Amino acid sequence: MRNTFIVAHRELGGYFATPVAAVFIVIFLALQGALTFNLGNFFDRNQADLAPFFNFIPWVFLLLVPAITMRLWAEERRLGTIELLLTLPITQGQAVVGKFLAAWAFCAIALALTFPFVLTVNYLGAPDNGVIASGYLGALLVAGAFLSVGSALSAATKNQVIAFVLALAVCFVFAVASYPVVTEFLSRNTPVLAELARRVSVAERFASFTRGVIALRDLVYFASFIGFWLFLNTVIIEHRKAD
Repeated sequence: MRNTFIVAHRELGGYFATPVAAVFIVIFLALQGALTFNLGNFFDRNQADLAPFFNFIPWVFLLLVPAITMRLWAEERRLGTIELLLTLPITQGQAVVGKFLAAWAFCAIALALTFPFVLTVNYLGAPDNGVIASGYLGALLVAGAFLSVGSALSAATKNQVIAFVLALAVCFVFAVASYPVVTEFLSRNTPVLAELARRVSVAERFASFTRGVIALRDLVYFASFIGFWLFLNTVIIEHRKAD
């Protein structure tokens, strides 16, 4: 574990050593603020809660998370530093998990900076802070899910733009899998696929957290989802190393 945290610390420091961190956080906060208080009709609803905030956050992550992950491995491969990284006394799994944890911690910091939103709704009314806490946990898990996908796909190419587009496309599929337009289309052809789409949908699982429900099955889903993509990430690195 020590090696994993060394990699994570190195990667997290790398974010804040460049303008990447500031740009991402400013865009994230600006988007969430505009979507929550303007497009989300926060004041017109006359209800002190963060439902609009959580309604939009998966879509904001859908756009911004691939921008974080596109450089995780693609940049290492392009610069040729991946060989140097993998010759260090760490396993490929430790390198993969370390990079993932750094990106996840970065997203957690961005989420933590939205705490003034929580203070705002508490000032305006008496929201259920348990539901808000559950929603934040769900948001962090959604970020982790998208990060794991983006990390794996970043390892598959040297081109950061391709890594971004691939991650955006795959995450989009998992985000909309449970939407009626998708499930109704699948039901007309293969009902089994419609049910499968609902079960693998990130948005469907996240919805439970926004209602204040932290179910074991949803925690297992996110843990399995992240674990699968990190395993795939390790397999891809091993394959590229063999090349």
